[in-house]
Amino acid sequence: MDFHEKDAGGYVVLGPTGKLNLVSAPPVKARIDDLVREGKSRIVVDLAAVDFIDSSGLGALIGGLKSARLAGGDLRIAVAGEQVRAVLKLTNLDKILKPHTTVEEAGSAW
Repeated sequence: MDFHEKDAGGYVVLGPTGKLNLVSAPPVKARIDDLVREGKSRIVVDLAAVDFIDSSGLGALIGGLKSARLAGGDLRIAVAGEQVRAVLKLTNLDKILKPHTTVEEAGSAW
């Protein structure tokens, strides 16, 4: 899986591309864990280029959320597409990982 990364001042933006599934979720989770270990525990995952997510992808996001929160930070998601929002809603994870409309909106509350 390809993803871009950007330091946005008070938080880091991580933007995966393509499908967030069994194959691609582990590298995303590993990068989130690396960021947290580096002291960057405020993370916004930009899902604009993710066109599909499954339970493995959700697991990576929830695992990343847990890691970030244990380190005193948080993980937020932004720009989720229709399929991603539908899966979040279907699993009730939209209550835990509330999708923000923009990356800036997700990062503005810090």
